[in-house]
Amino acid sequence: MGSSRRHSGHPDHFLYSLTQGHRDPMDINAVRSHFPILSRKTYLNSCSYGALADSVRRAMEQYLDDRDSRGACWEQWVGDQEMLRDSTATLLGAQASEIALVSSLSAGLNAFVSCLDFAGSRNKVVVTSHDFPTTAQIWHAQKPRGANIQRVELDDCTDPENVLELFANAIDATTAVVCVPYICYRNGRKLDVGAIAKLAHAQGALMVVDAYQAVGTFPVDVKALDADVLLGGYLKYLMGTAGMAYMYVKDELVEKLLPTTSGWFAQEDVSAMAIADNVPAHSARRFEDGTPNVSAIGACRAGLDILHDTGMDAITRQNVLVTDAIKREAAARGWISATGDWPHGAMIALRSTDMMKLVTQLGDAGVVISCRDGNIRISPHFYNDENDIKALFKALDENSELMVRE
Repeated sequence: MGSSRRHSGHPDHFLYSLTQGHRDPMDINAVRSHFPILSRKTYLNSCSYGALADSVRRAMEQYLDDRDSRGACWEQWVGDQEMLRDSTATLLGAQASEIALVSSLSAGLNAFVSCLDFAGSRNKVVVTSHDFPTTAQIWHAQKPRGANIQRVELDDCTDPENVLELFANAIDATTAVVCVPYICYRNGRKLDVGAIAKLAHAQGALMVVDAYQAVGTFPVDVKALDADVLLGGYLKYLMGTAGMAYMYVKDELVEKLLPTTSGWFAQEDVSAMAIADNVPAHSARRFEDGTPNVSAIGACRAGLDILHDTGMDAITRQNVLVTDAIKREAAARGWISATGDWPHGAMIALRSTDMMKLVTQLGDAGVVISCRDGNIRISPHFYNDENDIKALFKALDENSELMVRE
């Protein structure tokens, strides 16, 4: 593979590492057959957009067929939306009444934030340097309302064991909300959300989690995490499409929060079409707004069906095997990992001297990745296999001058 530093052990360590040690290994070829792009590209960019499955395409085409044949199918679309809500709740270990279906994570978070009052002494919002821009921007937008934004600096924290101390120092009796990303979108680093939630709750603060880069890659149980609010979307590791996202709000918290954003789908009785009052739903639907993106509902349901049918244990196992292989191959070449020794999700980031050029060069070789913050982001999902990793490192070896070495 063009490196003088090689792994010892099995002669074909890629294949060996991805198939050994499990009594019932995933039939990866059967999985891959449902994702047409994988026959044409080495697709390792699921943190930007999940690969399109044939069943998801059929769901999108069915929507168009229904428009041609029936026109307006509102009763069906609303029913499908409720099935998507149920499926999402099952994935998260929640109740359907705790799930709001929104147009984007931003829309959901803005609805939640509209409920908060920063006028009193409890006005601090603890965020992190790992935040995705939209969450950080939304919280900073609350400064005119009195919010005091304090950022926990994680970028230079090389020891994950020190993370909780940083949060403990930031969270106090004036903290209203702690908002963290489960997985950092720039480098794949994973936070101990459950432990941070304990720190937040000990000080009477709410715990909000951006789980966009996490859910779908390993099991996420909102009750075990004790998150108050958890948000994400369907277009990445849930293999749906854009224009649809979800927000979990803990049941006992829902009725205490009254959003100042609203719309007819946020009402207790959607069919009432009332214009004399605002009567928010008694469930998390109160955080929704107007007409949902009905064109996305079927696609998002189909994506979740794949996860449920495959099983999160099998999905997690494959993601771990593939990311472990990426780490080993990078380490064998002495390339610097921006992920470091942190726990991580289904993303490994490697330092590059010219990330944009490297992404372009790999794209020309049929290898699809992305980049952020001086790193290339390699984000596999359970449909990736050893041949994808071989193709990736072949292309990287051919452009090794663009990699940063130890």
